Amino acid sequence: MKTYSSYSLPVHRGFTLEIACFNIASALRAAAVGADRIELCDNAAEGGTTPSFGILKRIQELVSIPVFPIIRPRGGDFLYSDEEFETMLYDVTLCNDLGFSGVVLGMLNSDGSVNTNRTKKLVAKAGNMQVTFHRAFDRARDPLKALEAIVDCGCKRILTSGQVPNAYDGKELIKELIEQAGKRIIIMPGSGVRSNNIVALATYTGATELHSSARRLQSSAMLYTKESMQENLDNISVDQEEIIKMKQALQSVSI
Repeated sequence: MKTYSSYSLPVHRGFTLEIACFNIASALRAAAVGADRIELCDNAAEGGTTPSFGILKRIQELVSIPVFPIIRPRGGDFLYSDEEFETMLYDVTLCNDLGFSGVVLGMLNSDGSVNTNRTKKLVAKAGNMQVTFHRAFDRARDPLKALEAIVDCGCKRILTSGQVPNAYDGKELIKELIEQAGKRIIIMPGSGVRSNNIVALATYTGATELHSSARRLQSSAMLYTKESMQENLDNISVDQEEIIKMKQALQSVSI
């Protein structure tokens, strides 16, 4: 596949295309072809966890577009222990100290409601950083009540697939959320967003920020592999051509 080292195609000024990246190389590739923002995660197999200090620091040195690290101490559910919550507070502080412009986080109570008490503390710790409430939202019991709770916490946006695995299939709820949110908070569809559905999703819902992983596998560069280990050493990357196609598609949309 062709690799684009530098590419310039402005999206319609009303749209923001965020790309989820799971390593430094992916972030560099996404930025090179015009991603507007990066959600930076580690551990794709767990759905994304907080990157290491080294990755965070190096990304700040290499990438000039906004990068929002995810603050998630482990995979699994979004009900965190006291120890895990304290870790999240440290990680938010670290991201602030390193100069990131935003973070991505989310947490629920055991009954499926938003943990507003702890979310407000994390938002306060974020200071001037923007806070995106991630797809923990899609596990909330009542999405409309969860929206109001997240607005009250001071978050800037919600990443959601409409409480189903694929955002296009959840477009009815996403549209309802956008209408309810008004100008108070940004509703950003994500999960399964690709060039073949991004225009229809944006047009139907009225979303102006969209999120995609544009995921593809990057083959290992190892010349020698141990066959007896019976493992696949390919890693997650981003498809630069797909990012370009999404940007081109959004140019055709009037908002």
